[in-house]
Amino acid sequence: MALLLAALLFLAPLAWMISTSLKTPSDVISGLGAVRWVPRPATPQNYTDVLGRAEEFPVWRWTGNSLFVAAAATLLVLVVDTLAAYAYSRLRWRGRDALFGLIVATMLVPGQALLVPSYLIIRNLGWFDTYLALIVPAGAAAFGVFLLRQFFVAIPAELEEAARLDGCGPLGVLRHVVLPLSLPALAALGIFTFLGTWNAFEAPLLYTDSLEMRTLPIGITIFQGRYNTQYGPMMAAAALAAVPAVLAFLAFQRHIIKGISLTGMAGR
Repeated sequence: MALLLAALLFLAPLAWMISTSLKTPSDVISGLGAVRWVPRPATPQNYTDVLGRAEEFPVWRWTGNSLFVAAAATLLVLVVDTLAAYAYSRLRWRGRDALFGLIVATMLVPGQALLVPSYLIIRNLGWFDTYLALIVPAGAAAFGVFLLRQFFVAIPAELEEAARLDGCGPLGVLRHVVLPLSLPALAALGIFTFLGTWNAFEAPLLYTDSLEMRTLPIGITIFQGRYNTQYGPMMAAAALAAVPAVLAFLAFQRHIIKGISLTGMAGR
């Protein structure tokens, strides 16, 4: 019962946001004091207003940018971190453990501290205000290497030895043995990366300049700054940004829980 009450408490802001996005302006004002949850009447006009201002606020372009950047960064993270984690968990080479400890130590560095150096590098590479500036810096993360490495070391070595007897090399073992057994961890890392990239704010704000290259969180902030007193359209814009992330989490929550629980069991 306590967990159910806590879940309802955390869901209350999301429910209020969706409820307000379906209210008329008069219903929003009359419901502020009483905190009335049910719209009377419910109307999609706020969503129509937000989506109908394409020239001033290209919501569809922002949504497409966010989807493309989040999907591309997630794919890049899965490829790079998988190869790195396999090298740190199975391959034997000098300095492996020390370098892995150094990579894990970078997780202690706040991401905000790297924004200015990353901005200067992106400027010098000519990537400013392009998709590369939003995808490549997010393409590898120490957390993903750590998560997958912990999962890989829990896979029985006998399975890999059997694959080597069948003629598989290191990449063949990774493809035919390790990856099929690591789907929960890969799904967990993928959804974490997707949600993190989808909700990213500092990097898109710093690395892009034109209105067409903005992602949805930046675009919603621009919209809210212009219509900060119109609660209905403002909540409709926020709901458009939140709903895809919520649906992605609900679709893959089972894999997230399974992946985290299994990687936590791998301690060596």
